[in-house]
Amino acid sequence: MGIFSRFSDIVNSNINSLLDKAEDPEKMVRLIIQEMEDTLVEVRSSSAKTIAEKKDLQRVVSRLQNESDDWQAKAELALSKERDDLARAALIEKQKAAEQAEALLRDIAVLDEHISKLQDEVSQLQEKLADAKARQKSMLMRRTTVENRLEVKKSLDSNRINDAMYKFERYEQKIDSLEAQVESYDLGKKTLKDEFAELAAQDKIDNELAELKAKVTKKSSKGDA
Repeated sequence: MGIFSRFSDIVNSNINSLLDKAEDPEKMVRLIIQEMEDTLVEVRSSSAKTIAEKKDLQRVVSRLQNESDDWQAKAELALSKERDDLARAALIEKQKAAEQAEALLRDIAVLDEHISKLQDEVSQLQEKLADAKARQKSMLMRRTTVENRLEVKKSLDSNRINDAMYKFERYEQKIDSLEAQVESYDLGKKTLKDEFAELAAQDKIDNELAELKAKVTKKSSKGDA
């Protein structure tokens, strides 16, 4: 049994309500779309048959109208020959053809109304179908997004991350230990750069000492004088 029992059920249906009540919304929306598409095919098929029927009736009407015109011409011919009896008979046939044509025209008017209704139904059904497909696309996108987020959450909560961070910290500690060992070997050892730096510092001190001696000697000489 289908979700919808007739066309009006689809047009008047509330898709949100159907999905809210469904245990599996994705499955429900697939079924809704399938039934809408099947119904759309049926409605279009019915519309095509009705249009074909209308064209057949129009051809018959055209033939009857030609017959009516022909009987009119025959009646005029009979009158020109003073054959009232034949003219009367021709007019009777003309009237029959005209009445048949009028009856068919009324049938065509009914078909036109039916075709117009079918076209409205197709338009409404297409809108519902487009809405259902848009909802299906949105649901699929949301599901993909949630699944991706869940995978990320699982990865972040995994012990593998903790293990990796622990190993990384251990590796850093090992490097720190090696650097400390290297620095311990260098303690007390002077590099060439250190020796030149000491020479430069010694020269500076010697210069300052010489200047200080000269200053003291000068000051002493002034005192003696």
